[in-house]
Amino acid sequence: MQNIPSVDLRDFLSDDPKRKQKFVNEIGSAFEDIGFVALKGHFLNDQLVDELYGEIRNFFALPLETKHSYEIPGIGGQRGYVSFGTEHAKGRKEGDLKEFWHFGQYVSEDSKYASEYPENVEVKELPRFNIVGKEAYQMLEKTGVYVLRALALHLGLDEFYFDQYAKDGNSILRPIHYPPITSEPANAIRAAAHGDINLITLLMGAQGKGLQVQNHNGEWIDAIAESDELVINVGDMLSRHTNNKLKSTIHQVVNPPRELWGTSRYSIPFFMHPVSDMKLDCLENCIDAEHPKKFEDITAGAYLYERLVDLGLIKK
Repeated sequence: MQNIPSVDLRDFLSDDPKRKQKFVNEIGSAFEDIGFVALKGHFLNDQLVDELYGEIRNFFALPLETKHSYEIPGIGGQRGYVSFGTEHAKGRKEGDLKEFWHFGQYVSEDSKYASEYPENVEVKELPRFNIVGKEAYQMLEKTGVYVLRALALHLGLDEFYFDQYAKDGNSILRPIHYPPITSEPANAIRAAAHGDINLITLLMGAQGKGLQVQNHNGEWIDAIAESDELVINVGDMLSRHTNNKLKSTIHQVVNPPRELWGTSRYSIPFFMHPVSDMKLDCLENCIDAEHPKKFEDITAGAYLYERLVDLGLIKK
């Protein structure tokens, strides 16, 4: 495969069973083949997208001292600011050439997970920053719920199977700033080759070259979406849960050509996580003689902790 397939969520949301099944078939086969799609018909409108980009540009333009005041120790970078070069891909020592922010889940006070999640961090210099971030978070989460419903049907499960795990899930909205490159990077790129940790990732900001996906032949494909599309991919948790029936695909963000070193890049992934006590045990209907069980049983919370240590965000 040389291109990322494009699907339209409005097919799934329609009252036409054939259109709904068409979406299930298209996204299911794409996630079995390369693990990525470009999605139209999501719940983000242009005004919200424009305002969100404006707010994150304003935040990353703040003085470094101000940004560092929002870096919260002891929580593995799960809320607030994470400074340039802190995170690295699993198995690498070189930090990625990026800085980012984390918005986390918004739970009610009576939720069993309320005490589990750190508070979101308020940016006092930008009164609209947190308001817009919360709205974008919730629209991306809403989109992700419908994608998971389609995948549940593809897997032969009840359509609402994932709802119980997505509600109050430990999802993260991560606005990323890849600053201008000022000198030849020794051995680092903007985001080294990696797989995502979570169930699915919904990515804003794949409109220009930079994001690349590795196909089954080991070739790197540019993943470029239209302006009205999100790029959605399978994460390692969903891959484990489906015994690798749905593929978590290795991807990277490469450095731009030298003539574009002076430009910033912004992207905004929404990492859709389940609640921590979800069991990621391989689904029975994804195991057979030709596809023996590939992964040990583990909960989502335990798996996330392991991976945050691998990424250098939690120090053991």
